[in-house]
Amino acid sequence: MNLTDYYKNLRVSAFKVPEAEYSDAPPFNPCINYAEYPFSQDFVSEGKNQAYEAVRNSLRLLELDKENFDKDSWNPFKEIVKPGDNVLIKPNFVLDYHAKGGKLYSIITHPSVIRPIIDYCFIALKGRGRIVIADAPQMDCNFANLLKETKLEKMKDLYQKEKGFQIEIYDLRNFWVDRKDKRQPYSYFREKLSGDPLGSLIVNLGRKSEFYNSKNPQNFYGADYNREETIRHHKGEVQEYSVSKTILSSDVIISVPKLKVHKKTGVTLNAKGLVGINTNKNYLVHYTLGTPKQGGDQFPDVLKKSENFLVKVQRWAFDKFLSKKSRVGDACFGFMLKVYRYFIKPFGVKISDSKKILDAGNWSGNDTAWRMVVDLTKIIFFVNSEGKICQEPQRKIFSVIDGIIGGEKEGPLTPAEKKSAVVISGFNPLAVDIAALNLMGFDLEKIKIYQNLLKNDFYFFINNSKDIKVEANFPADYNFGFIPHMGWKDIVK
Repeated sequence: MNLTDYYKNLRVSAFKVPEAEYSDAPPFNPCINYAEYPFSQDFVSEGKNQAYEAVRNSLRLLELDKENFDKDSWNPFKEIVKPGDNVLIKPNFVLDYHAKGGKLYSIITHPSVIRPIIDYCFIALKGRGRIVIADAPQMDCNFANLLKETKLEKMKDLYQKEKGFQIEIYDLRNFWVDRKDKRQPYSYFREKLSGDPLGSLIVNLGRKSEFYNSKNPQNFYGADYNREETIRHHKGEVQEYSVSKTILSSDVIISVPKLKVHKKTGVTLNAKGLVGINTNKNYLVHYTLGTPKQGGDQFPDVLKKSENFLVKVQRWAFDKFLSKKSRVGDACFGFMLKVYRYFIKPFGVKISDSKKILDAGNWSGNDTAWRMVVDLTKIIFFVNSEGKICQEPQRKIFSVIDGIIGGEKEGPLTPAEKKSAVVISGFNPLAVDIAALNLMGFDLEKIKIYQNLLKNDFYFFINNSKDIKVEANFPADYNFGFIPHMGWKDIVK
C-alpha cells in the first residue's frame, strides 16, 4: 500500500470499556493471556487493564489482519509497521504534575495505553527494527519526575530482559526550567538538556507557511519570553521550525494524544499534539499581542483602559528584562513585580480574573495558534528526513487517542477529569481528530485548525468530513459532552 492510499483510508474506530480507570501496576501487562501476546502467562496481570483491552479492540474494529484475530499469528500492525522500520511512539507528555492538584492522567497519555502499542509494534517488527518513545514537553516539565510517575522504564526493562530488545525513551527538548517554587522562569532556573541524539532540523516552510504575509509579525509571541527569537524565525519568506531529526527520520509514527480540550486551539488531539515534535518551542507562534481592534488576539476586546495599560506594561517588562535571560534582567523584573504587588495592586489596579484567564490567546478568537498547528501538520506529513518539503507523504502515521480519562474545562494544563472510558484509533490522524471532536460534542465548523486543514493547498486526503466512517461499540450519535475551556464556549454543538 502506498502512502497516498494509506491516508485515504478514513475509517476510525472508537471502543468504550466499562470502567474509566487505568492499571496502576507497571509494566502494565494485560489481564488476559491473548493468543497473540508476545509474553508468557507469567506476564499477565491479576488486576484489570481496561486500556489494553480498549486499544486491542479498537484495532479489531478497524479489521486489521482480520482473518487472524484471536490467533497467535494476529499481527494488527503488519500493513503499518514492517520489519526493520524505525517506529516512533509520540505520546502527549506535556507536564509531570497537575498544578491545581488534579489527576496527572487528565493531562498526559497513560503508559497503560502505550503498552499494547509497544507489544503490537514489536510483533510487527519481528525482532528487526527500532521502537522509540519521544516527546518535547512544556519547558517546565521535569522529565525525570515524568518517568518516575509514568514508570515507562518498567516497560523498557521488561523488553530488555525478556526479549533482548532495546526501547529508547527521549526528551527532545534542548533545555528545561526547574520551577520548584512556581515563580517566573528566571534564567537561573534554566538547565541545558542533551535533547534529540540526532539533533534538530530547521525546516523553512517559506511561502507555504500559514504565517506567510502575516499582518503583524512584530507582535508575535512564542513559548518563551524572547519574542525576538520567535519573530526572527517567522518573518516574510523565513518561516522556520526546529524539528526533531529522530521524528523526521522515522518510518512510522504512532501518535498517542490525549482526549482533551485546549485553551488556545479548542482541543488537544493529534494535530495540536505536534508541538511535541519541536526541540525549541520558541519557534512556535502562540498568539499575537493586542486585541482584535489593535490587530492582535492576545485578548478579546473586553479590556478597560487601565487593564489594557497593565497588559502593555507587563509585556514591555517581559521584552525588556525576562527575555534577556540574565541575572540583571531577572532582578529588574523582580523589582517591578514587587512594586506592583505592594504599591499598585492593593488600590484595585488589576485585571479581573474572568478576563485574565483569556490572556495569551486563550479564547476562540485566537487567529494565530491554529496557523502554527497547520504548519506542523504539513511538516509531519510532507517533510522528509533531510528537511525538504515533498509532494507526497513521507511516513505513515497511525493514531490511538487516549480517552479512558480525558480532560475538560481548564485544558490543556489544569483540566478536570472526564471519565470517557474510550480509545479512538485510525489511519489518517485528521480523520481521527474529527471523529473525536464529534464524540466530544464540539462543532467542527468552529475550530479553525480543521477548517483550514480541510481547505488547505496541501491535500490531507479528506474531501469531506462526512466521508469519515466510525466503527464503535456504542451508538453512532453518542456524545460525551466535554465542557470546553471558558474561552471556547461557542464550540459546543
